[in-house]
Amino acid sequence: MKFSFKSAVWSTVLLLLLLSLLTPLSVLSIFFMMIPGVILYASLSVKSFILHLVPVAIILVMVHPIYLLFMVILILPAIAMGHAYKKQKSALFALMTGAGTMLAEYLLLLLVGSLIFQFDLSSYIRDVVQLTIEPLTNSSNQMINGFVWTPEMTEDIAKQTQLMIPFALVVTSMVMAFITHIIARPILSVMGLNVSKLPPAREWRMPRALIWYYFLALIIEVVSRQNDGSYWKMIAMNLSPLINLGFMIQAIGFFFFLSYTRKWNPIIPFLLGAAVFFIGPLRIVGIIDLAFPIREAISKSKR
Repeated sequence: MKFSFKSAVWSTVLLLLLLSLLTPLSVLSIFFMMIPGVILYASLSVKSFILHLVPVAIILVMVHPIYLLFMVILILPAIAMGHAYKKQKSALFALMTGAGTMLAEYLLLLLVGSLIFQFDLSSYIRDVVQLTIEPLTNSSNQMINGFVWTPEMTEDIAKQTQLMIPFALVVTSMVMAFITHIIARPILSVMGLNVSKLPPAREWRMPRALIWYYFLALIIEVVSRQNDGSYWKMIAMNLSPLINLGFMIQAIGFFFFLSYTRKWNPIIPFLLGAAVFFIGPLRIVGIIDLAFPIREAISKSKR
């Protein structure tokens, strides 16, 4: 694909998304940041892709050099996903490649920030938490609400937030890659590129080994309660939510499978899937489905 109006539009979209990073819109725009880069890289030759980035980089430098750093950081995972699409890799491979690259960059930035720029993430989180809950510490609010917010409570929330950083980075990377695939794949298909689809939701199944990881997480959680160190506590606080997320995905897959086999109204599995994220006990459905051959039994009963 040579230079065209479409490629110019996606270059403009990339520029606008990058310029939004230092505005309140960044809370939402960050999740769509890789889309134009993926589309440009997958649909253009490497040389044309670079030529499209040059004017974007020039404009960003003219506005502020920090934007150029943002572009480099966000374009690398886009290139990784776009390259996977070019090589006709599976959708899951493209997702894992994009998410893994994004996660590696997050970790590298934290390392560089702490070693070179003396960026103290713990202090930053503590300051943000204190600023967020400052209204609760107001004496008049305490009297109205009937409780007293102590500095120890603030410190505890800050520590809990710090321990959950790995989980937040993993989930953010996965969500960014998932949103990118969901939007970029149909656009690339219209452009004539053959991009693999994700398996239907009814076929989503996690590895059965997740059950053993669940028991391992329970053991680590017990150890963390008996150990005052934050190392085991950090592992427990990040491993358990990730495993529970896997069970939620398994439960969503089961609901779609059940809806497909029972010929339910198509809206029902979407409602049940949304409920999984708000009703914690529903993940038990995923655990049961993973531990026992329920789907096979349902399929046999339909024959």
